[in-house]
Amino acid sequence: MQKPNTHYRIFETWRLVAALAIMMWHFLRFAPPGHEEASAALYRLMPLMEMFFMISGYLIMERYFDSLLSDAGSFRRYLIRRIARFYPLYLVTLAFFCVIALAIDAGIVSTGNPDRYDWSALPANLFLLQAWGLTDTLTFNYVAWSMSAEWFCYLLLPVIVLTFAWGGKPGLAALALLSIVALEVAVAAGVIPFDSWLEANTWGAYRAFADFALGAFVAMAARDSRWRLQSHLPAWLAFALAVAAMATRQDSYVIVALLGAAIFCAAVAERNRPEGSAYLAFLHPVGRVSLGIYLIHPVIESIFFAIIWRKLVEPTGMVSFYVFWLLPALVVIVVAILSDRYFERPVGKWITGRFAGGLAMRRPLAPAE
Repeated sequence: MQKPNTHYRIFETWRLVAALAIMMWHFLRFAPPGHEEASAALYRLMPLMEMFFMISGYLIMERYFDSLLSDAGSFRRYLIRRIARFYPLYLVTLAFFCVIALAIDAGIVSTGNPDRYDWSALPANLFLLQAWGLTDTLTFNYVAWSMSAEWFCYLLLPVIVLTFAWGGKPGLAALALLSIVALEVAVAAGVIPFDSWLEANTWGAYRAFADFALGAFVAMAARDSRWRLQSHLPAWLAFALAVAAMATRQDSYVIVALLGAAIFCAAVAERNRPEGSAYLAFLHPVGRVSLGIYLIHPVIESIFFAIIWRKLVEPTGMVSFYVFWLLPALVVIVVAILSDRYFERPVGKWITGRFAGGLAMRRPLAPAE
């Protein structure tokens, strides 16, 4: 049986791969003509967001399923830990884009997407509501919709825990299935204005909850499994098949099933032979900051591409875009590592110490997440 503090190196690696793929896809928007095929190929990998939410559901369920409702203050302490984990960095990146919005209002800079800096959407961003179907477009730090979706899932964790307490693993499977059915109905009725619930972002909270519930089901299935699997090969094979299914535009449910199978196999293998993932240890310094990479890259994108590339470097024609884009990618990683060490962890520790009874902050659970 897994211990609550199991460190899943393979999960960390997959989330890093997903964060980097999303970052590079966003960077490609500034590429010269001819990038469209590569951009389309990376876009087809966006179902990796489902993996973010599923792994988050797995880790949170494993950590809290037996303690979340153990006493009157347990849920409050859990929420404070979650806020301490991601909100400080989230707020700093939001503040950065608020400064850009002020510069736009003052005529200092211009934008081709004024809706992104709509001040009326700021309260939703501050209170993590922008993925709950309350806004029509992504605003400010556009990738942060996933943090809003994660927050929705964190708030509803008691529903998942109680479902498991009352119905066990079949109950969790039923909850995930009902969530998906409700999403399909909402899309068909036009309530969720996307072609598929798997593409929703401004309505991403409900998409994330279905994935989160699936991840919780996988967590309990892996916990109870007696399979003696020790090799990572089945997990990597299922992950590779999921990526291949994305690349070849297979049915979304096939992709989700393959991702679930990959997570299950990886968890069982790491439980049975933790040292078997030692080959991934060298990635840990970067893998642990996948959330930082995800949240910070739009900030670096705004500086290095919208300003340095477009205004200073591209007009000279001296450097290829595909050489230049390695620099901001490296900067994102370095800034994420420094932010984790000197900002996020100290501030998170202070928040938990001040508001959660002095309990130490648990590291790392983020992607997403």
